[in-house]
Amino acid sequence: MSQISEAAIRSVVAEVVAQLQVRGAAAPVITSRPGRHGVFGDAASAAAAARSGFEQLSKKGWAARSKVVDIVKTMCADNADRWGTVEFEETRIGRLDHKIEKLHGIKNVLGTEYLMPTGMSGDSGITMDEAAPFGVVGAILPVTHSVPTMAGNIVNMVAAGNAVVFNPHPGGAACAALAVHEFNEAFKAELGITNLVCTVEKPSLDSFNELCASDDVDLLCITGGPAVVDAAMKAGKRAICAGPGNPPVVIDDCAALDYDKVAGDIIFGGGYDNNLLCIGEKQVFAVGAAYEKSLKSFQKQGALLLNTRQVEAIKKEVFTFRPDDGGCSHPVLNRKYVGASAIKLAAIAGLTIDPKVDMLIAETGADDLLVVEEQMMPLLPIVRCASFEEAVEAAKKSEHGYKHSAMVHTMNVSRMTHMARAMDTTMFVKNGPCVAGLGMGGEGYISFSIATTTGEGITTPRTFTRFRRCTLVDQLNII
Repeated sequence: MSQISEAAIRSVVAEVVAQLQVRGAAAPVITSRPGRHGVFGDAASAAAAARSGFEQLSKKGWAARSKVVDIVKTMCADNADRWGTVEFEETRIGRLDHKIEKLHGIKNVLGTEYLMPTGMSGDSGITMDEAAPFGVVGAILPVTHSVPTMAGNIVNMVAAGNAVVFNPHPGGAACAALAVHEFNEAFKAELGITNLVCTVEKPSLDSFNELCASDDVDLLCITGGPAVVDAAMKAGKRAICAGPGNPPVVIDDCAALDYDKVAGDIIFGGGYDNNLLCIGEKQVFAVGAAYEKSLKSFQKQGALLLNTRQVEAIKKEVFTFRPDDGGCSHPVLNRKYVGASAIKLAAIAGLTIDPKVDMLIAETGADDLLVVEEQMMPLLPIVRCASFEEAVEAAKKSEHGYKHSAMVHTMNVSRMTHMARAMDTTMFVKNGPCVAGLGMGGEGYISFSIATTTGEGITTPRTFTRFRRCTLVDQLNII
């Protein structure tokens, strides 16, 4: 029998005492795994513990919310190297340096400062509109950005006054559990709050369904693929859903454009974390003379142009009809290549390339698999278009109406407007990399949950609140 340390026993006892104080002596005792604060074996226990965390937070007010936000941002910066390495070693997708960089980026997530009440005063009295918490948010994490999405969600959701219970992707569950435990230990030490954020140790479809059905969960936030979004929409609870995307970028034939900068921006955005970002440039449509200029600039900026044989070899490997991938009737991406490096993809085609190469490029038609399927790999298909209107039409078709993200490079303002209206995406970036839309090189703030399906857009603390109005009727104004 394994031995439990004295420190672990003390930790469990402290959690039990705190829960009894909040819920009353008759409440059932809910304990997390020994030595793993906030990590539970089943979704029901995790959700019930998070309910206790919410009640504790509610008693401590705005100051506690602000302190939690500060703790999370500080811990992400201080532990970025370690947590980023743990996540990379567990998931084996993307790039380690970008895993670390995303954790440093949590400092730019909006906190309590975004929740300003609005007041109205007149002859009839005073009215105040305030944003109130829902209670417990059940959140689904993607394997692509497990700890950064968790941390960003905690900042937004706890700033809004909520507690959170996570059902991570099974492929990123261990790093999520590590971060949850360490966050909770810090919250307990600084604020005396236990189980403010909780997670399921071994998540599954069953634990997801259990979380959705739990009476302790008031709101769902889904960051994941189409299947989990569809399931959440049918759960009977309000759901904030970050759905799928397949972001296109259009390059205009424009004499004033610096095509080397255009290519550099697209390589940086599309190659970030090996193209794991949901907003990342996934396919390029180049207009007229911009096609040849762009190909030249892409190669000048370090991208490797593949020939037809090499492209077909890669497609044959990374797309499959095999029954072990679900028996789909159409080609689907082989998951082992999600977030694969340019080196790994090039090796499929028999190429040994410089490790500094961040992007492969391929000349394709508008109906190519690399264009129409979201492939999340550093392999950009480039399509030649005769006119800007043709490029926009092809870009819109390739995006499948997800209305997620799109980019354009042009100095013609009317063309920017034309594409913005045609695409009608949640995020639209002009003359910059996709990440500029999240404050990396552009103005704004970052969030790892972009709710396209349900329309909330780039999430903020206000996203996770419900509005309440308080009105006092009388002649109260003093002016």
